[in-house]
Amino acid sequence: MSDGETKEKRKIEWSAVWPQARELLWRHRRRMALGFFLLLVSRSAGMVLPASTKFLIDDVIGKGRVDLLKWIALAAIGATVINATTSFVLTVLLGVAGQRAIADLRRRVQEHIGRLPVRYYEDHKSGELISRIMTDAEGVRNLVGTGFVQMVGGLFSALVAAVVLFWLNWRLTSLTLLFLALFGVVMVVGFSRLRPIFRERGKINAQVTGRLSESLNGIRVVKAYTSEKREERIFAGGVHRLLRNVAKSMVGVSLITSLATLIFGIVGVVLSIAGAREVLAGRMTVGDIFMFVMFTGLLVRPLVQMSNIGTQFTEAFAGLDRIREVLSEETEILSAEQASLAEVVGHVAFEDVDFEYAEGQPVLRRVSFEAPAGTTTALVGSSGAGKSTVISLVMGFRHPGRGRVTVDGHDLRDVRMPEYRRQLAVVLQDDFLFDGTIGENIAYGKPGATREQIERAGRLARCEEFIGGFEHGYDTVIGERGVKLSGGQRQRVSIARATLADPRILILDEATSSLDSENEAAIQDGFKRLKEGRTTFVIAHRLSTIRNADQILVLENGEIVERGTHDQLLAASGRYRELYEKQYNLQMDQFINPGEDFSPRHEKVAIGEGLREAGAGSGLPRD
Repeated sequence: MSDGETKEKRKIEWSAVWPQARELLWRHRRRMALGFFLLLVSRSAGMVLPASTKFLIDDVIGKGRVDLLKWIALAAIGATVINATTSFVLTVLLGVAGQRAIADLRRRVQEHIGRLPVRYYEDHKSGELISRIMTDAEGVRNLVGTGFVQMVGGLFSALVAAVVLFWLNWRLTSLTLLFLALFGVVMVVGFSRLRPIFRERGKINAQVTGRLSESLNGIRVVKAYTSEKREERIFAGGVHRLLRNVAKSMVGVSLITSLATLIFGIVGVVLSIAGAREVLAGRMTVGDIFMFVMFTGLLVRPLVQMSNIGTQFTEAFAGLDRIREVLSEETEILSAEQASLAEVVGHVAFEDVDFEYAEGQPVLRRVSFEAPAGTTTALVGSSGAGKSTVISLVMGFRHPGRGRVTVDGHDLRDVRMPEYRRQLAVVLQDDFLFDGTIGENIAYGKPGATREQIERAGRLARCEEFIGGFEHGYDTVIGERGVKLSGGQRQRVSIARATLADPRILILDEATSSLDSENEAAIQDGFKRLKEGRTTFVIAHRLSTIRNADQILVLENGEIVERGTHDQLLAASGRYRELYEKQYNLQMDQFINPGEDFSPRHEKVAIGEGLREAGAGSGLPRD
C-alpha cells in the first residue's frame, strides 16, 4: 500500500471514529461541564503561587516590604487549599464518569452483538467478541474521564501562561514558543505513527483471548489428546506477538518523551542565557525572571502531560475504531414493515429452497415440503445431507439463497425474529447449559416459571431420577456448561427446558442420543404428550424413534430423495428401507449374541457406519 493510500485510509478511519467520540462526550456533557468548571477553578488557583514569586522577590526581599509577606502567604495557602479540594472532587467526578461511560459502551456493544445473525458468530471466536466488549471499551475513560478534561485544562493553563509570559517579555516568549512548536510537530507525527500499532494490539489481544477461551472450554479434548504442549506453544506465540507490539509502542512513546526532554532542555538553557541578558540590560527584574521561569513551567507542563494523554487517546480511538466495526454490522433488524408472529399456528413450508454456505458449494437443492401445524416431520440422511441446515432455516438463523421458507404463510425474511423465536424450543444432541442451578436452566426459556411448573417439566423429562441424588435438588449448581452432570443428565435438563417453554414449534436434534434405552422409552412417552398440537421437527439416526412421524424426509446431497410415512417408505424399498434394515439386522445380531455391547453409543456408531455406506460419495462439507 502506498503512502498516499495509507494516509487516505487513516483519514477515513479518523472521520469514522470522531462521530462516536462526540456522541460519548455529548452523552456525559453535564458531568463534563461541571468538570471543566472545577478544572478552571483549580488551574486558576494553581497560578497564584507562581505569580507571588515576583512580589516576594521584588517587593518583600528587594524593597523590604515585610508587611506584604503575610498577605502573600495567606493568598498562597488559600489558593493551594482550593486547588487541592477542586482537584479531589474533579478526580472523583470524572473517574466515575469514565467508568460509567465504559459500562454504557459495554452494554451497547453486548446488546448489538447479541442481536447479530448466527453467521457472524460462525465467523468470529467468542474470545474475540469478549475482547471487543470488555477490553476495547476500556479506553473510553480517557475521553470521558480525566484525559479529555485534563487536556482542555492543560490548554487553558498554557494559554493563560502564554499571555502572562508575553506581558513579562515578548522576546523570550517568542523564542520559547518556537521550540514548543517543534515539540508539537514531533507529537503529531509520533502519535499518527502509534495509532496503527495500538489498533494491531487490540486485534492480537482478541486473537490470543479467543484461542485461550477455546482451549479452556475444550480442556477435556486437549487432555484426551495430550495436546497441552501444542496449546502452550500456540499461546506462547500469541503472547510473543503481543510483546513485540507492546515493545514497538513503548519504543515510540519513549522516543517522543526523549525528544520532549531534549527540546525542553534546550528551552531551559536558552532561557537561562537570554534571561540573564535581559536582567543585565535592565529590561527585567530578578522577580520578573523568576516569575517568567515559573510560568514557563505552567506552559510546558501541560504539553508534557499531553504526550501521555496522547498515548491514552491513541489507545481509546483504536478501541473505538474496532468497536465501530462491530456496531456497523447489520443486526436482525426489527422494523414496522416486518410481520408480527406473536401468535404462531405452526404451518411451515419450504418452497423450492436452495442454500449454500460458501459460494459455489450448494448444501440444499430445490427442497420443497410442507409441515402442517401440529404434525411431526422427521429428517433422515447421511452426514452432510443437509438435515441441520433445514433446521437452521426453520429457526431463521439463515435464509435461503433461492426460494422461501414460510411460517403460517409469512416469509421468515420478513418477520420479527425475536417474536417468532419465543415460540420455538430446541433440544440438541449436545445442548448448552449455563453455570447456575438445575432449576434456573430448566426455566431459562420461561424466566417467570413457578417452582411447581419447573418440577412438572423435570418429571416429564425424567430429571427427578438423578436430581434426588443431589443434596440441594433443583437448587444444585451444575457448573459451566453443566460440567457436573453426565451427558444423559444434561440432555434431560434440556428436554425439561423445552417442555417448560411450551413452544408452538419444537425441534429435536438427536434429543435422546445420550440416554439409555429405558430412559429413552420413558421420555418418548413424554414427547408424545409434548408434541400434541405442536409442529415438530426431528433429526434422528435411530429410525425406530420416528416410526410414528407424520412424514419422513430422506435427504441425500442436499436433496429430498424420498418422503412418506414409515410404512410407506419401507414398502418403497428405497434408501430408507436400506437404512432401516441395517439397524434391524444389527439389533437382531445383538439379540442372538447378548454378550456384545449394544449401548446407545454402540448403536449410534453402527448406524453411522450404515449411513456412510448408504451415502458413500455424497459427502458435503456442512450438515
